[in-house]
Amino acid sequence: MLQHPAARYVAPFVVFLALLLMQPYNPLPGPVEQIVRVAILAGAIWFFSRTAVDFRLASPVMTVLVGIGVFVIWILPDLLFPGYRSQQIFTMFGEVKTSIPSADLLSPVVLIFRTIRAAVLVPILEELFWRGWLMRWLENPDFEKVPFGSYAARAFWICALLWASEHGPYWDVGLLAGAAYNYWAIRTKKLGDCILAHGVTNLCLSIYTIATGKWEYWM
Repeated sequence: MLQHPAARYVAPFVVFLALLLMQPYNPLPGPVEQIVRVAILAGAIWFFSRTAVDFRLASPVMTVLVGIGVFVIWILPDLLFPGYRSQQIFTMFGEVKTSIPSADLLSPVVLIFRTIRAAVLVPILEELFWRGWLMRWLENPDFEKVPFGSYAARAFWICALLWASEHGPYWDVGLLAGAAYNYWAIRTKKLGDCILAHGVTNLCLSIYTIATGKWEYWM
């Protein structure tokens, strides 16, 4: 199974999901948990995906701007309309709150490693899965025959909708973000640009979360 071509793109994401599912049963102190998570995810990316990750960029400046733009999209509804996220159409998909205990948010180690995970590791493993594998697989199960960044409307929108569902009560901005990253994959034809855009978004969101204390963005 590990020799299957999809393993390089899918396995780190599966590890990421497993860690999320195990989180309620975690016995480790907050700082230790964050360090362990970063170590496990970094190890999974290196072990499974080091030959699939490509950091080459087609348009670095525009990619950074796309990442910042998605960050603005993510926070704008809550800034413009206080209480916007408390409507049932959002809360029915999950609670708008952080999964990190309040006491742990006082720890610099937690903040640093949570930011590293969000801004460095998650963009790599998610872009490998969503744009590197799923969007191509939806076009053709023999996904390696589909060039990265190939456009097919069905694959584009299914991937965007599934991306939205992954983000629970933030499904609306998640849909827009997923569509933006899909478009950028098609436009640049480079995994590296998608990773960078996603990383910039998550870094901006992490800095904003820490600066404002709006911890609900760290679900």
